Amino acid sequence: MGGIILKKILTVTFALLMLFSGCSASKSVHEKKRHLRHSAPDQAEIKLKSMNQTQKIKQMFIVRPQNQSVSQTGGVILFSQDMNDPKALISSLQNAASTPLLAGIDQEGGTVSRLSANPALTNNRAFPSPKEVFMQKGLKGTADEASQVAKILHSLGFNWNLAPVADISQNQNSFIYDRTLGQNTKTTAAYVAKTVCAIQKQNVAACLKHFPGYGSAGDTHTGFAEEDQMDLKPFKSGIKNGADTVLVAHVVIKSVDPQLPASLSPKIHALLRKKLGFKGVIVTDDLAMGAIRQFAENQHVCPEVLAVKAGNDLIMSENVDSGTAAIEQAIKDKQISQKQINQSVLRILKLKEKLGLLK
Repeated sequence: MGGIILKKILTVTFALLMLFSGCSASKSVHEKKRHLRHSAPDQAEIKLKSMNQTQKIKQMFIVRPQNQSVSQTGGVILFSQDMNDPKALISSLQNAASTPLLAGIDQEGGTVSRLSANPALTNNRAFPSPKEVFMQKGLKGTADEASQVAKILHSLGFNWNLAPVADISQNQNSFIYDRTLGQNTKTTAAYVAKTVCAIQKQNVAACLKHFPGYGSAGDTHTGFAEEDQMDLKPFKSGIKNGADTVLVAHVVIKSVDPQLPASLSPKIHALLRKKLGFKGVIVTDDLAMGAIRQFAENQHVCPEVLAVKAGNDLIMSENVDSGTAAIEQAIKDKQISQKQINQSVLRILKLKEKLGLLK
């Protein structure tokens, strides 16, 4: 009898541990597998050593599928106009790539749903916003939706979803409100944690955006102490649960760096790396935005160079050739170190290895 009771207690205890462990259970299994493979060659390290400087730098670019240099870059991002047959398109791009590509998409749900451009892809499936799902089904519902969407994306050849939105906004007049969960800091942080786990369990990389937050940080006069308590918590939660990538916004946070937009600010990137302990891949928001181009022109510097100097690993820019040349010149001028380039490219390659892209 005592043995039966003990067995029941152990069973319940294990269930509770699994319930509250978030991604930790699956993460520990992944770490054990990595430990077992420790004697095997590290594919990312091997690939890095085989690349010359130009190849490494081009690996740091994320471009549209129509870009003439796409086969040499680190990855591609597809938009609504690319949804005619994304599976065939991605397959063609992967076959032509010198190194397997990160194949990304902004599939947040709601107002940002690239898959909705071609309903036939998913049998007319609706893609509601996280806010809509949460109002009907709570956090379990948002996690289930994220998992189902990631499964669809993976079946179409995508390996990277630029989601979830980790911004906080309860102001219905805010431009970002409809893309957020529309809830407070605590609930948003819990949502981000569960969503990251749900996406990445489908072998699709997640992306926390838009760091350091468009919510109350949209008021660039917000004090850092307040910002730390509010806007950063969902990002901390996502990072704690193993988010593969973080996208940095073009917002200016005057309390941290009044001179530079976050995407081009070494101080913001130091905050992400050192204070939040993020070890994954950092990606810029689109550098084609007029304000960013104008800012760089005023500084008489190539925006791609500014992005690398700030600490970004992936640069969202179509200017692959000119950007690469400018970065190579910056290396010659000792503005950017070869060590930094190697570190960034190794992070990118390790993510690709995790996703099973490097064989």
